[in-house]
Amino acid sequence: MDLELYGKVALVTGSSRGIGRGIAQALNDEGCLVILNGRDLDTLRQSAQALGGRYVVGDVCIPEQARQVVDAARKLAGKIDIVVANVGSGASVPPGTESSEEWSRMLTINLESAVNTISAAREALAQSKGVALCVSSICGLSALGAPIAYSAAKAALNSYVRGISAVLAQECVRIVGLAPGNVLFPGSTWERKMKADEVAVQRMLDTYVPMRRLGSVQEISNVAAFLCSPKASFMTGTVVTVDGGQIRI
Repeated sequence: MDLELYGKVALVTGSSRGIGRGIAQALNDEGCLVILNGRDLDTLRQSAQALGGRYVVGDVCIPEQARQVVDAARKLAGKIDIVVANVGSGASVPPGTESSEEWSRMLTINLESAVNTISAAREALAQSKGVALCVSSICGLSALGAPIAYSAAKAALNSYVRGISAVLAQECVRIVGLAPGNVLFPGSTWERKMKADEVAVQRMLDTYVPMRRLGSVQEISNVAAFLCSPKASFMTGTVVTVDGGQIRI
């Protein structure tokens, strides 16, 4: 299927590795001019080499840096049609042991990074009648035993997508969320868990995931590319789950 993305400019935050890097690749394969973003220059430069070499270093968890990243991307490509807010982390403390500092850290990484980026890109997206995609998690949809502060931050991100969609629609901008399930890639939590106890991981999958397997980055990225495309032009304010059937709501 031609997703009608050729010539679109996409800024993907947190795209040095993992799901962000996969989404950048998928958009590139569909003909987008992709601009990667991350905090580490060396990793970012290496990841961008296969995608045209375009990248902007910066920490979008900080509002001023988010504005600088968006401004630099806009100057680099002349416009922005797509923003993928992918920065996030589930690495937190055991449930019930959160400090106020940990709550703040998790909200900054998993909610404010997206809000900062989309707020900074709002004018550019309005000019291009573009789309914003927020990468969330099924942990924001149900209590799955994941770190509480992480899950609550992703739930807040989902709420943001739903709430801001009506506002952005008045500016001809769509916003959608994508909630992946358990995804395996190099350096991921699931890679670590598989190495530690593959039998236990498979037992969990057999019990809770109808498809009885982990997902791949490509499976998430394919859906992301569709959501960013004109083929999804009547979709906004929704959070799409891609999880092998684990969350059935």
